[in-house]
Amino acid sequence: MLSLPLRNMLDGIGQRAATRFAVVMPDGSRHGVGEGPPVFTITFHTEAALLATATRGHIGLMDAYFDQEVDVEGDFGAALATGMAAGFDQQAGALNGIENSLHELRHSNRDPAHAKANARAHYGLGTGFYRPWLDDPLMMYTCGYWPEGTRSLEEAQRRKIDHVCRKIMLKPEDRFIDIGCGFGGFMFRAREKIGTTGVGLNTTTEQVEWLRDEIERRGLEASLQVREADFRDVDEQYDKVVSIGTLEHAGRDQLPEVIRAHAQFLKPGGLGILHFIGHVGRFETELFIRKHVFPGGWIPSLADVIVEMERSGLEVLDIENLRRHYAPTLDAWAERFEKHWPAIQILDPQRFDERFRRIWRTYLIGCAEMFRSQAGYTHLFQIVFSKGNVTPQSYPMGREHLYEPQH
Repeated sequence: MLSLPLRNMLDGIGQRAATRFAVVMPDGSRHGVGEGPPVFTITFHTEAALLATATRGHIGLMDAYFDQEVDVEGDFGAALATGMAAGFDQQAGALNGIENSLHELRHSNRDPAHAKANARAHYGLGTGFYRPWLDDPLMMYTCGYWPEGTRSLEEAQRRKIDHVCRKIMLKPEDRFIDIGCGFGGFMFRAREKIGTTGVGLNTTTEQVEWLRDEIERRGLEASLQVREADFRDVDEQYDKVVSIGTLEHAGRDQLPEVIRAHAQFLKPGGLGILHFIGHVGRFETELFIRKHVFPGGWIPSLADVIVEMERSGLEVLDIENLRRHYAPTLDAWAERFEKHWPAIQILDPQRFDERFRRIWRTYLIGCAEMFRSQAGYTHLFQIVFSKGNVTPQSYPMGREHLYEPQH
């Protein structure tokens, strides 16, 4: 039977989120919240799951779900959105704060070796894992660009890359560095569309090895290279700097030196772009993401990023908020992930087990709802910057070049 405090908590969540749902207790008793059929039903199989939820809030509930002590039937995205709308994800409590601090001690990116291990824990899962649910063939694992009329994930990712190329005015004679190049999607698209040359920088061994083979397979060794190194290891200066989805991996205390490295990679007078997930305001990074998905990851505030750019001698030319574009990107990933899960599981049943599936669907669907939330403070920014102040001759006075017709 439901205790009165638990009943009041559930009813309060339903009222704040204006959502109908049901909860089934370990003894089989059922409690409905709101009028009408439930949008989703949460079933607690054990008393331990109840205790974890009561003491650790959403982290306790999610951990119990990962361990199959809790099941969710119905609209899973609505369940996650309900918790966010009701502020359930903000009721973390002291235990979660302590765990987040301990996590930072164990997984800090201060040491490049730790940073590499953190990156490989996520990005080193293999091309076979990522290919089924990312766009084909670029495999861009970052927010797409969905202006009106965009019809597919593939189109959104091509448009994102083309948007970035226009922002930094990438030309055939330019040589760029792609910091955190992933599977090389930006490099291949830039080479195909513009004919430019560049270097990819990546700390994940598995991606570097695959990308080197792919560059060779395409016969592009003379124009594209990939270097396995930490993002802070500056080798030379480039005409253009591209950083798409890398800054979030700088770590909690490494933002100044990573921004400084971005500046050092850029030639005087050059242009660059920072595409990153950032907070509006200073907040702790969600423990679930750090614990289960991105060890060592840290979401900085937009304000702190701009301060560090100023300290590094960079002029901010343009800031665009693409928060609304991340939800459809994540929706597409989540749909494909669910569709192709049987094929993914066959790759390595021991690694890609039911717990892994539950963690990743929570990550993909939950992040979609987070970016969709009107009350969210997590956004997606693109900052265009120059090294030194631009002149009317070196950078357009208007914004027309950002929105040329798509081809």
